[in-house]
Amino acid sequence: MKTLLRTSALFILVFLITSVSFSQKKQLVDKANKDFDQYGYIDAQKIYLKVVEDGYHSSEIYKKLGDTYYYNGNYIEAAKWYNELLKTYPDEVETEYYYRSALALKSLDKKEESDMLMEKYVESGGVMPAVQAFENNPEYLKSLGIQSSRYVVEEVAINSEYTDFGPTYYNDKLVFSTTSRDLNNFKKNNWNNLPYLDLYVADMDEDGNLSNAKAIGGDVNSKYHESSPIFSKDGNTIYFTRNNFSNGRTYSDKKRTIRLKIFKATKNEDGKWENVEELPFNDKNYSVSHPALNNDENRIYFASDMPGTFGKSDLWYVDILEDGEFGAPVNLGGKINTSARETFPFISENNNLYYSSDGRGGNGGLDVYIAPLDENGEVDVISNFGAPVNTNQDDFGFIIEESKGIGFFTSNFNGGRGSIDDDIYRFKEVCVITINGTVTDMDTGVLLPGAEVSYLDKNNKLIEKIITGPDASYSFSGDCDSTYIIRGTKKDYFPNEKLVETPDVGGVIQTSLQLKTKDPCPPNDLGCRLNLLPIYFDFDKSDIRPDAEIELAKILAALREYSQLVIHIESHTDSRGKDSYNESLSERRAQSTLSWFVDQGIDSNRLSAKGYGESQLVNQCSNGVECTEEEHQLNRRSMFIIQN
Repeated sequence: MKTLLRTSALFILVFLITSVSFSQKKQLVDKANKDFDQYGYIDAQKIYLKVVEDGYHSSEIYKKLGDTYYYNGNYIEAAKWYNELLKTYPDEVETEYYYRSALALKSLDKKEESDMLMEKYVESGGVMPAVQAFENNPEYLKSLGIQSSRYVVEEVAINSEYTDFGPTYYNDKLVFSTTSRDLNNFKKNNWNNLPYLDLYVADMDEDGNLSNAKAIGGDVNSKYHESSPIFSKDGNTIYFTRNNFSNGRTYSDKKRTIRLKIFKATKNEDGKWENVEELPFNDKNYSVSHPALNNDENRIYFASDMPGTFGKSDLWYVDILEDGEFGAPVNLGGKINTSARETFPFISENNNLYYSSDGRGGNGGLDVYIAPLDENGEVDVISNFGAPVNTNQDDFGFIIEESKGIGFFTSNFNGGRGSIDDDIYRFKEVCVITINGTVTDMDTGVLLPGAEVSYLDKNNKLIEKIITGPDASYSFSGDCDSTYIIRGTKKDYFPNEKLVETPDVGGVIQTSLQLKTKDPCPPNDLGCRLNLLPIYFDFDKSDIRPDAEIELAKILAALREYSQLVIHIESHTDSRGKDSYNESLSERRAQSTLSWFVDQGIDSNRLSAKGYGESQLVNQCSNGVECTEEEHQLNRRSMFIIQN
């Protein structure tokens, strides 16, 4: 429900409160019409576990097992297998495994163990990524609040079930407008059968926490609506909005509409408000409301639909003269005012004009805008305050103490305590870092759109995950003086991550994430899918070596796990030596491999084997071509092909 102070009839009816219901129904339709991948049932993690159960292990198996859990956020299992790696194969541990193991342990609250491994990571050549291209936000932007993503929003404790809005500072307290807290003892208005709005005052601590709300004393509250007050700095004068009600009676225009007026009251020696009087520029034929004082307290800004208004309501001001009288109303002009609504002005300590408007597009409904005032009170630049203060609903009644980085505003966006109307929210400035970067190929530097980038906290808890677009870029927002992890993955690439330590002042960090490409696996190449290391044979031999058994154990586990799995064993040689000899040598090796599986209990009907010699080279290293040993090694391979 919206208060009269911001409805389209804002200045036509008495604090018009209309009921607006926003409901959206979302249907998530997932039409997964994918072709069945006959090779998709191979789960490498499951196979590695079976291999270890069978008594086979290696540093590579422990690394892969740890990685399969680490990159899926299962840090308990990741820490277990990384520990096996560090304990069993301490001389085969690459630097990054100290780092991953340390982070996995930290996520399990094992800080001392984690710190020890992080020290080892640094000793082994690991480098904590430095903050790159850090840029401080200009101080004037900070004071203007333009970078409003640096604020967190919280509902205040004083909100009631009904309407609470329009907060303002009153010394070390906060005054706001609310429907009566005692619904049984107050007169209800005819429009929505709710009590009229009154001004309440709440205690406020240094962090902006509110408590002990109670009605403001004296003659300010009447049996009609009061709202949006502003106080002099000494706390002895109040200006506030009220229905056109004074001296015990109401006044209306020719259409019998009761308009809004600004009233003034002063505080007596007992702390009670008295001497309530309306300001002379009020009129029963138009509304004048929502007063705001400038810092010198010689000018009142307000909202009105008086003659000369551009739209439904404009911002105006009057000067307070030295004799206490008031000058003529002045429209703030076309830079501020639109053909729609401008309302709820507030002048901050830094001489910024904050107000709400629904005439500039914005996020939806009334949005909060900021307009710095020069020494003459003129406006040059206007900026939307942005999220999270501005939502797709109505956001208004904005006030701020910029020196403290704390303020309040009113909104009717979903989630507040008030089930039918507006609530007051507190926002607090936080030190924010923006982390920008791109994902590229490690070898070529080519951008990698479609990469998945995960943003995690120092305990490996996922904060956000995105898929990069055509520019392969990512951008995350974090806190100052914190540690984050940027992790990237992409099909056919090895995952990679970076540790980012943010400074203690806000700004921007530029970083990048480089992914190393994998050799592409044919879909039916089981050995490739299980990341088999090369299966070596001794020179001119065909018997299975112990190190080859560890790799074959992965295939064995897959054959045991999936009874429908049938494979063809291929053995290949390089081009060195006679073609006929290479063919017979590869055949012996292929059959020796088949026999190893049969000896382990695999039915021979599920296996076939053939040696191809040098007939299926994978590169240019044929007879007579000079190649390196590494290039020849690519051709000396065993393949395990899944049969249909």
